[in-house]
Amino acid sequence: MGIFDRFKSNRQVQDKAKDLSDMAERKANDRTGNKYESQVDDAQQKIEGSLGMDRERPDRPDQP
Repeated sequence: MGIFDRFKSNRQVQDKAKDLSDMAERKANDRTGNKYESQVDDAQQKIEGSLGMDRERPDRPDQP
């Protein structure tokens, strides 16, 4: 069992990682004045997806 398998099976760690990911997204958006908000959000989604932390984004419509 690899480290990512353990990460994917541990719900508490995933929740903490999501909180940290959201905090990093907010900080990046604050520092750039939301100029790159969509790029930051896309990057966050790709990172979370690669770690198996996919989540629905009801506040953003699906992009083509």
